[in-house]
Amino acid sequence: MSGWLVIAGLGPGDDALVTPEVSGALSGAQDVIGYIPYVARVPDRVGLTKHASDNRVELDRARHALTLAAAGRRVAVVSSGDPGVFAMASAVFEAVEAGDPAWRDLDIRVLPGITAMLAAAARAGAPLGHDFCAINLSDNLKPWPLIEKRLRLAAEADFVMAFYNPRSRSRPEGFARALEVLREACGDARPVIFARAVATPDERLTIVPLPECSPDMADMRTVVLIGSSQTRVIPRSGAPFVYTPRSVEP
Repeated sequence: MSGWLVIAGLGPGDDALVTPEVSGALSGAQDVIGYIPYVARVPDRVGLTKHASDNRVELDRARHALTLAAAGRRVAVVSSGDPGVFAMASAVFEAVEAGDPAWRDLDIRVLPGITAMLAAAARAGAPLGHDFCAINLSDNLKPWPLIEKRLRLAAEADFVMAFYNPRSRSRPEGFARALEVLREACGDARPVIFARAVATPDERLTIVPLPECSPDMADMRTVVLIGSSQTRVIPRSGAPFVYTPRSVEP
């Protein structure tokens, strides 16, 4: 088979944060497949066909990409951030497992990208300096009670937490409930970082204590970082630095 399929991460927004490996793969692709705003980030050129689709059709998108690659096309499936973090890589492999057995022998590669929580953490300082976890707060693909259970357990374990997809117009109540759970479970004023549209012209970083957080501080373009009990804030003339020490105080 002469076709191939790469699942590529476009990073958080700035073209300077797209890896050379991803740029090289995109330059050789004949087809780019992905969610509408992500496909739009790939420059048009002669010989490139773009296949943009709406959200919530990840498996259909994956099957389309695999079918094209099996037909000999050079295909790039694009995600923002890293394709393996709440993105298209897992959807492609789910389609491979359940689909045409010949798809298992395709040349499939996952090309990493800078995910939103890493870009946000870098802007703030080093809040992910010790153990942390990432939780997708969308209940589109998993039930809310499971999300709440994971929030409580992560707080009990004293992880720094990164929240993806915290709040949308269709489910504004979820993040409000998440904040209630965290206030109950943490019981302190640990710092919370709201990083909106990091690495884009609309970037905004807000750092507030947990008791002062409100649901309207986040939307779907925001990644939220909740500090652990060990996370520190260093005041200064500009925005403070936030970091979590690598050692844990007893």
